[in-house]
Amino acid sequence: MRALRPLKIDLHVHTRFSRDSKTTLEDVILYAKMRKLDGVAITDHDTVEGAEALSREDTGLIIIPGIEVSTRRGHILGLNVTTPIPKGLEPAEAVDRIHEAGGISVAAHPLAVYKGGLSMRSLSALKLDAVEVVNSSVFPFSLLTFLSERLSWKLGLPQTGGSDSHVPETIGLAYTIIYAEPDVDDIIESIRKGATVPEGEPIPFRLRLKKLREG
Repeated sequence: MRALRPLKIDLHVHTRFSRDSKTTLEDVILYAKMRKLDGVAITDHDTVEGAEALSREDTGLIIIPGIEVSTRRGHILGLNVTTPIPKGLEPAEAVDRIHEAGGISVAAHPLAVYKGGLSMRSLSALKLDAVEVVNSSVFPFSLLTFLSERLSWKLGLPQTGGSDSHVPETIGLAYTIIYAEPDVDDIIESIRKGATVPEGEPIPFRLRLKKLREG
């Protein structure tokens, strides 16, 4: 049986279709290739427009359509989702909508309450598919990475990583190594099975300032 080549994919990227990002689709392609990524998941806030637009382009990258849903209690990533999901739902309903759309649900920057991360109480009651353990934008990075990793073990869920990029330069600072065929459906199934290794580093202070200025 042929061994799978590990894929390096940033599973949390925002574009200009998010209200707090000015990253163009061209920026995504350029910086993803500069970081030697195999692909990205486009997870704009409460819209799939950016993912749909980039999926139509011949990028040479694996483009995973997605969304970051703003629920009443925190944010949830929907990966492999092309159907719009409204904001303001209860978390359980948002997870159900993601599953109905054929996607998987991932706790975005959990425990980072100031960023809309779900609380421990909310997380334990949901039928999530994975936990975002490494997120470049959280602060303090090392502590929240450790706590998120411990949370994933407690919940018995797979781990992912993503930059949560809102400016081009931060794309690929965090990513997920995924053992899968270079096909979206196979990648999603591998995440579901836990064939993943999250890796990455925090956003440098100067880029945090840039995000605040441009957000």
